[in-house]
Amino acid sequence: MGYTNLEVKLNDTEENNKMKERRLITAALPYINNVPHLGHIVGSHLPADIFARYCRAKGYETLFVGGTDENGSTSEIAAEEAGVDINIFADKLHEEHKKIYDWFNISYDNFSRTSREIHHKTTQEFFKKIYENGFIKEGKMKVFYSPKDNRFLPDRYVKGTCSKCGYEEANGDQCEKCTSILEVTELKNPRSIISGETVEVVEAKHLFLRLDKLSGKLEKWLKEKDYWRPQVTNLALGWIKEGLKERCITRDLKQGIKVPLKDFEDKVFYVWFDAPIGYVSSTKEIAPKNWEKFWKEKNARVYNFLGKDNIPFHTIFWPAMIMANGELNLPYCVEGLQYLNYEGKKFSKSKKIGVFCENLPKTGINPDIIRAYLTFILPETGDSEFKWKDFRNRINSDLIGNYGNFFNRTLSFIHNNLENNIKKPTESELTEIDRNLIDTTKRKVKNIEQYLENVQLKNAFTEILSLSTEGNKYLNLNTPWKSINENPQRTRHVLYLCADLCKTLAVISAPYLPNTSYKIWEQLNLEGKVDEPGIWNFVKDIIIPKNHKINKPKILFSRIEEEDIEKLKKETSNTKNVKELFR
Repeated sequence: MGYTNLEVKLNDTEENNKMKERRLITAALPYINNVPHLGHIVGSHLPADIFARYCRAKGYETLFVGGTDENGSTSEIAAEEAGVDINIFADKLHEEHKKIYDWFNISYDNFSRTSREIHHKTTQEFFKKIYENGFIKEGKMKVFYSPKDNRFLPDRYVKGTCSKCGYEEANGDQCEKCTSILEVTELKNPRSIISGETVEVVEAKHLFLRLDKLSGKLEKWLKEKDYWRPQVTNLALGWIKEGLKERCITRDLKQGIKVPLKDFEDKVFYVWFDAPIGYVSSTKEIAPKNWEKFWKEKNARVYNFLGKDNIPFHTIFWPAMIMANGELNLPYCVEGLQYLNYEGKKFSKSKKIGVFCENLPKTGINPDIIRAYLTFILPETGDSEFKWKDFRNRINSDLIGNYGNFFNRTLSFIHNNLENNIKKPTESELTEIDRNLIDTTKRKVKNIEQYLENVQLKNAFTEILSLSTEGNKYLNLNTPWKSINENPQRTRHVLYLCADLCKTLAVISAPYLPNTSYKIWEQLNLEGKVDEPGIWNFVKDIIIPKNHKINKPKILFSRIEEEDIEKLKKETSNTKNVKELFR
């Protein structure tokens, strides 16, 4: 009997209520000024995908949305440098991003664009509501002006020295190194990135979000989030402690969403005002009739996945915007990932330091291998390092030598020694060793589920691998290579339980290793799909038939050799300037 034939009735009221929960999962919208490297993948897309895949398997009504951030000065600058029209530039970069995320098997339900009409309309409607609620103020602000370029310069057209940490390449609005948000007057020695000349600071009329009026409400909300990672809440509360000021939400740019307000028609919204609204517009686009279920109903939770530099925007500015708007649910969880470095250095496209994603498909490497290693080094609580030597060791030892080895040993033995047939033991035929394996599996699956519910993705993956270790131990204790001649019936029972563990491992590792899990499911010759919605809850009820025949097994992974590493290093670091995409 396979999964598709199961009729499982959940009598547990709490479990029934739990399954009605809706979960909207978002990954930070990447700028289209360049193609992503591994730091971008590990900083939002991959962890969000792992969690989204788990939520679907657990039976939650799940939507996973994202898109490319195409408005603002970052896009304008990149298009100007490439020498192409902004629309042509945006079309090409959106396509390049989508290809990379598809290769990684990032399972977006909708990967949208902030250049689409639905996003412009949603942003303008969102703003109007905030304006009507009295949280928008008209005023003047100091802005950058370049006499050399004869134009106002948005923040990202200016670089200078951060007044907080001394970093000399800070952007006009934020220091990438220390993540501080900077006012115009806080940037020392400002210079135009167009001409390289010194810029002036002058006054101009703009619109402001009254963060100061929302500070108390924000602080109360943040202090309730005792289940968030400390580095996320501490950073946000640090902002509150310093005192929130009204924040400018308009810019003097061509590229962007026009402000629907008299006397401000020549302005566009600051990219960090409209970008998070992209989560809403992307949801509307994929679920035009049902989007409100994910944004307004009490049983809906929103999970935001993002990098360290985006934490202030998702814990202060975006929640403040939602509070000011008054119609949407606040984020339930903000998963702020830290930075990924490369061999002790920062990723650098100009210096070709790092692993650049556009070249990964050309290498022929299995995407699940990259997903596995990135999970090993996921920067959940602190910065982490991508190291090729560690990559080879962890993949060969933990993924192939442990996890892959258990599947290979089990299925190959069944194929080579049992004519692909296994037989289920009766309850009375189970030994103490068998029962220990069954109990250990139940306990570890429960632990893994708890880790995933708490978005502790690394811990859950470690526990999954420890379960495959238990499978290898069980095989070693039972020595089927000996008992096949002495007690073939017992051998079939042992291999049945191993195959059953393979089934369980396939289901619980599918969020991390989707392609591999599909292969295992097919080799086990099981009905249904390994990632079928709700399958997680019934994994122990998916009963392999009493007499079952598996398919011919195939090796799941190939070992990584030293020469493979040298080839991977060379091919993945040989990145090209974005301009070359248009030649």
